[in-house]
Amino acid sequence: MTALTFVLNGRPVSVQAPPARSLLEVLRHDLRCTGPKNGCLEGECGACSVLLDGEPVTACLVPVGKAAGRDVVTVEGLHDTPLFHLLAHAFAAKGAVQCGICTPGLVVSTAALLKRHPAPSRAQIRDFLGGHLCRCTGYVKIVDAVAYAAELLGRGQLPSLETPAGVGHAPPRPDAAAKIAGTARYGDDWFLEGMHFLQVVRSPHPHAAIEGIDAAAALAEPGVVAVLTARDVPGVNRFGILVADQPVLAEERVRFCGEAVALVVATSPEAAQRGAAKVQVAYRPLPAVFSPAAALQPEAPRLHAGGNCLAAPVVQKGDVAAGFAAAEVVLEETYTTPFIEHAYIEPEAGVAYFDAEGRLTLIVSTQTPYLDRDACAKVLGLPPERLRVIQAATGGGFGGKLDLSVQPLLALAAYATGKAVKLAYRREESFLSTTKRHPYEVHYRLGATRDGRLTAVQVRILGDTGAYASWGPTVIRRAVIHAPGPYVVPHYRGEGCVVYTNNPICGAMRGFSTPQVAFAAESQLDMLARRLGLDPIELRLRNCLRPGDATATGQVLRHSVGLEATLLAVRDTWRELQKQPLPPQEHLAYGVGVACMWYGIGNTALPHPSTVRVALDDDGAVHLYTSAADIGQGVHTVLLQILAEVLQLPLSALRLTAADTLLTPDSGKTSASRQTYVTGQATYEAAVQLRELLRRHGAELLGSAAAEVEVAGGQVRCRRRGTALSLAELAAAFRQQGVVAACTATCDPPATPLDAAGQGAPYPTYGFATHLAQVQVDRRTGEVRVRRFIAAHDVGKALNPQAVEGQIEGGVVMGLGFALTEQHLPGQTRNFSTYLIPTFQETPEIYPLLVESAEPTGPFGAKGVGELAMIGTAPAITNAIYDAVGVRIRSLPATPEKVFRALHGLQ
Repeated sequence: MTALTFVLNGRPVSVQAPPARSLLEVLRHDLRCTGPKNGCLEGECGACSVLLDGEPVTACLVPVGKAAGRDVVTVEGLHDTPLFHLLAHAFAAKGAVQCGICTPGLVVSTAALLKRHPAPSRAQIRDFLGGHLCRCTGYVKIVDAVAYAAELLGRGQLPSLETPAGVGHAPPRPDAAAKIAGTARYGDDWFLEGMHFLQVVRSPHPHAAIEGIDAAAALAEPGVVAVLTARDVPGVNRFGILVADQPVLAEERVRFCGEAVALVVATSPEAAQRGAAKVQVAYRPLPAVFSPAAALQPEAPRLHAGGNCLAAPVVQKGDVAAGFAAAEVVLEETYTTPFIEHAYIEPEAGVAYFDAEGRLTLIVSTQTPYLDRDACAKVLGLPPERLRVIQAATGGGFGGKLDLSVQPLLALAAYATGKAVKLAYRREESFLSTTKRHPYEVHYRLGATRDGRLTAVQVRILGDTGAYASWGPTVIRRAVIHAPGPYVVPHYRGEGCVVYTNNPICGAMRGFSTPQVAFAAESQLDMLARRLGLDPIELRLRNCLRPGDATATGQVLRHSVGLEATLLAVRDTWRELQKQPLPPQEHLAYGVGVACMWYGIGNTALPHPSTVRVALDDDGAVHLYTSAADIGQGVHTVLLQILAEVLQLPLSALRLTAADTLLTPDSGKTSASRQTYVTGQATYEAAVQLRELLRRHGAELLGSAAAEVEVAGGQVRCRRRGTALSLAELAAAFRQQGVVAACTATCDPPATPLDAAGQGAPYPTYGFATHLAQVQVDRRTGEVRVRRFIAAHDVGKALNPQAVEGQIEGGVVMGLGFALTEQHLPGQTRNFSTYLIPTFQETPEIYPLLVESAEPTGPFGAKGVGELAMIGTAPAITNAIYDAVGVRIRSLPATPEKVFRALHGLQ
């Protein structure tokens, strides 16, 4: 240990630390400076950026000894500067903040940029911020915000951030200020008195029997207070979303590399790591299986008692044989997609402790507080009411934080030791142990007449769910429902099978398997258009679902079927690019591709209720209570906008308590693009009830008829007489009368189970979209760059157009990675240096087009968009690659090597 002194945010500080320890660790753990975030510890993501003598650096790569005697500035050190207030204004106004985990680092680097270049170009902004990764925004609105900040810097004054709060507007998000300032508390930002630290002992084997665990050496390590194994689980050592097949800590065998075997509790992170290294586990390796096809063979090792096939749904409509007999053209191909990592910038983290009432409390990064609570209660053998789950600020989710990760480990350690405990995964541990997108092999057969009418589709999907079930059954069911695409297909058969292997667990990820099947379906449509000599958009218009049409499950669509409108929205640009294509250069070729998509909103063929409560506080503010988890998509903002619209109040007159199982009713999980649609409608209904309660009682107090009274501007007033009561006065009257001024509403839009043939109405409504991509292909290297992207989305009603655009832009860029760069290779992919998500420089210009086809069961006509935004991106890009160079990519990602090999006939 060495005494080191440096200047932190204008004040000298001294620390005792090894000089080689990272500056980030010292800032966060020793000095409790949590603005710099732990995203990767490799200098790849930029979330830990600070200024060192005025220059932006990644603190995770700077040994603290190198900072001695120098000036270190974190985002906290900018708070009192005029430049920070300007940046905070610009980032909030332009919608540049979603999950927020990357935002403090971006603010720090932007401050350095504007000092160096007060009026940077968009290209300069992208280049300067190129070392920062963002998984949510798609980068577009960040660039907008920095350009706007430069404009404001030139003006020398800040305009007001006040904007209308109601539906159709884009007020600043209520959590934006804290996220920009670095004061929002994510799972790893919590430090509790007397807190202990956890380290997980994980299996190095994909499949092995556990013959013994010796913790003696670990327990002898100074600082280690406990080593927990499966025998220490007091309740049921199993959890799972649909099938409870995964142990918290492995019992007799492990089924994948990285499975949790033991848990070390210690007084410091270092002691926990040393203890974990000394836990001796005796393994006997067992035969392992790494492909679904191999796992289905009779001789394959049986991974679970019920066999290796987890689920095998079927959807059957009409007579497929007759449909193909009527076809004049038949196309048959096989498509494959890889494991995909969620790659949120915040690794999983949280704390657990017993509160003053003896209630076990978890503060965790999550998408589903109630599911977390109930699952942990079963593990501990406790009633759910004995546990409380609070969502920490959550740095992205995309489905990955629907599954349990740190939650049961935290609960077990706190329960077993009585200590406050913390567990924060490193990036490598997150990549190793958490769920992925299912890799699929999709065999797709399509039949059509010569005039382009679809007659039949037959699809077989083989998926790898990894070692445990997670969301596998519902993911494969959604795949066979969506595989025919958003088209009228009179005869359809879809067969799916998702299989256990010894690969990483696969679960929910943005789109719930629809991106995989859309890649196949839209590639087939593009091939059909070219085979028949038809315009790809006209072919889709000829077959697209419209009101009155039936889907492959027999569900007749009545309302909000906006696919045709999205196709028409991009058609002019399509024609322009076809008439005036970019001229090919010596080694560069250009192409344009299109793809359509659809997505059923909400759970598949299951109930999905949301409950909220709206109350009038004593001071006249209106308070919304909901457990809906905001993971960056902005649902809290939208719910408050709904409340503001109904009650005609500014956001400043509203309060929000969210995602706390003790204080908020169950609003369901944040998944399947359901929160705005379902919880938004529940909020609307509760707000209407409260408005009527205020009108009725206000009319009595004013001596007026209820029909003459309105609620607006923080008052209940009689229009005819001009008399009014403030909401604070009305709240006082309620207290005197003993009236409870609170209303609760539950929304559960109708969906029906599917029968044995997969027929029924599995979703209450659907989102639709059309994507158009313009690409550049380098014939020498196979490198593909997307130059321009147009995304037309039927969103029902855009309650917050800026937020909707942000979801579309982020989804497009995530789809860009799915198309061109992303592939999780088990045992090889460890960090962002080997898992390549798109960066500022790779992001094209994106043009979201909002189509509004009102959904009558949604709030003000709204439905979801978050999942839908990435589904059609990959096939639009691969179709554009074919248009450019005439090669068809059937296996994602379309890496330069794959494209090069295809160009040279080496596939």
